[in-house]
Amino acid sequence: MHWIDPDSLPAVTGILERFVLNPHGEVDGFVMRAGDNDVLVHTPPHMEAELTRQIKAGEKVGVHAVKPRGADLLAAIAVTGANGRQIVDHGPDEEREHPTHEHQKMDAAGTVRLSLFGPKGELRGALLTDGTVVRIGPKEATGIAGLLAPNATLAVRGDGIDTRFGRVIHAREAGASPKTLKPLKHVKPETKHADGHKHGPKHKHGPKHGPKHDHAHA
Repeated sequence: MHWIDPDSLPAVTGILERFVLNPHGEVDGFVMRAGDNDVLVHTPPHMEAELTRQIKAGEKVGVHAVKPRGADLLAAIAVTGANGRQIVDHGPDEEREHPTHEHQKMDAAGTVRLSLFGPKGELRGALLTDGTVVRIGPKEATGIAGLLAPNATLAVRGDGIDTRFGRVIHAREAGASPKTLKPLKHVKPETKHADGHKHGPKHKHGPKHGPKHDHAHA
């Protein structure tokens, strides 16, 4: 159960356009149109069944949510459908497991419509204009943030799933075009220390002194 009372948060309303999928093929959010803006809403996967039963594309929805810093995202605490039914994040079922989907090799190329983020604002992929959801681990996404920005051209190859809500690709390779695909790599973020300087990952150094030698004694 989420510790925040949803009624303590203002509601953002819009028209539900489409659901967004995670790499397991589960619904973990949606895109809604609020005025002239596209709004990305994150919802935990354990809310999938009730969300998809209570809200439909083209209907008005209300979202009580928090907004992470530095990310165009609303992390939902509760969602209200057109029928007035409120779906609240009560936490996952202890026995819940990921659904079983058939994965297949899949690729895609196109223009990024929206960057996709995790609930804490971590970059995790992109939504293409053709509706394809591209998912990338947050450590790998850091290294190709420019390719995941709105209006960027993006090509990916990886493991994909087709679902009734669209397709999702867990990317293993990415580039600006199919001809420039490269394997995705983890990128360790820089950290700022008290002196204000950025420092990269720590490196292991050899011993300060040379190896010890055995000496013969008389």
